[in-house]
Amino acid sequence: MTAIIDFLNNIFWGYVLIYGLLAVGVFFTIRLGFLQFLHFGEMIRAIRGSRQSDASGISPFQALCTSLASRVGTGNLAGVAVALYLGGAGAIFWMWMVALVGMATAYSESSLAQLYKVRDGRGQYRGGPAFYISKGLKAPWAGVIFSIALIISFGLVFNAVQANSIADAMEGAFGLPKIGVGIALAVLAGIVIFGGLRQIARFAELVVPFMAAAYVLMALFVLVMNITEVPGVLMTIIRSAFGLEEAAGGVAGSVTAAMLNGIKRGLFSNEAGMGSAPNIAATATPAPHHPSSQGLVQAMGVFIDTIVICTATAVMILLSGVLEPGSGVTGTQLTQLAMETHIGAFGGYFIAIAILFFAFTSIVANYSYAENSLIYLGIGTPLGMLILRLAALGMVIWGAYEAVTTVFDAADASMGLMATINLIAIVMLSGTVAKLTKDYMAQRKEGTVPRFRAADYPELKEKINTDIWR
Repeated sequence: MTAIIDFLNNIFWGYVLIYGLLAVGVFFTIRLGFLQFLHFGEMIRAIRGSRQSDASGISPFQALCTSLASRVGTGNLAGVAVALYLGGAGAIFWMWMVALVGMATAYSESSLAQLYKVRDGRGQYRGGPAFYISKGLKAPWAGVIFSIALIISFGLVFNAVQANSIADAMEGAFGLPKIGVGIALAVLAGIVIFGGLRQIARFAELVVPFMAAAYVLMALFVLVMNITEVPGVLMTIIRSAFGLEEAAGGVAGSVTAAMLNGIKRGLFSNEAGMGSAPNIAATATPAPHHPSSQGLVQAMGVFIDTIVICTATAVMILLSGVLEPGSGVTGTQLTQLAMETHIGAFGGYFIAIAILFFAFTSIVANYSYAENSLIYLGIGTPLGMLILRLAALGMVIWGAYEAVTTVFDAADASMGLMATINLIAIVMLSGTVAKLTKDYMAQRKEGTVPRFRAADYPELKEKINTDIWR
């Protein structure tokens, strides 16, 4: 199994996804007329007017916070440190690039998820890649494969990964036993998860803005303390990306190492094109009432995750001067060391608490994605939900004290399969995305509030639930 999993990961992450996700991002950026750059203000407007919800859906702001809860995890703290350690300062530039084109991909997949959404047995909106693959491409078998892969990776194993990160941080900072941390996490996560989708959304709406703001404010504090050095650090990032900056350790200074590590860590962090965030995007009641508005909201999620939060981590590490290629100090340990350099012993505790919040919210949001897939598979019964919830919480406890590499690698392979299916699907449905975008922007240009009119899309008559869009 290990040999097979390693082979699949080499194919998916060495070739298909590293280049595929980037290529699809560039494709949508061009096809949609550089939407994420020319209509950045529209993304902000979509978020500002996104507090509305109704009996069937959560608010777009809640959907954004839930997707950010999944996106903003250990990758923003430990992942950035790994990218810097392996790829040098230039890796951050390539993280920016992959996020900027990834915004177009995130917009596209979430717009499609909104368009093809349905109502479940309780009248709650449900949707995501499995639904638009099944309805838009008439390939329900591919939707089944996607759903199973998502449940394995996001619903189960990645929650063990997040729990492991929290337990490591709590043990290192406060000396707490890992099994005790795991049990406490499972209890707290259970309180949120057993409350259902709306409880998860309310939790994310309260916690995510707080945790993101606290972390960014701490980063700004560090920047102000070192304001004279910040321009030099930013120039180092740009120069290193093109091999113009001499870096210690040789390999860390190469353009190839910077590109590969920056792109890979960027993709892991912002999840654009993975097919995860669309599962929660579909459950929102869009404002304005058009699929594109939720696509714009989720595109901003990629910007916040990478351009804001990942950059905050990177600049803090680079300003500290503790990055030494070949030293063996990387990941969370490197981020903690950098923060301790800036603000003393409290820095280590702050990072441990930040990881607790970032990773815990990821556990809750990841579960909500898996629940959506369970409903697509037709087994979202009370018993099916109970089994999934207990399995997810069991993985939290197990992951807190057990780090089995093969299992985590299997989740990577599962996510690789899921992302590959999703990328093929959204490219095949790109004509619909382009039409939605043109329609939305034309209505804005006319000075009217955009509204989706199913009658303008006769080709979709048998594919979408027109009652939802009346």
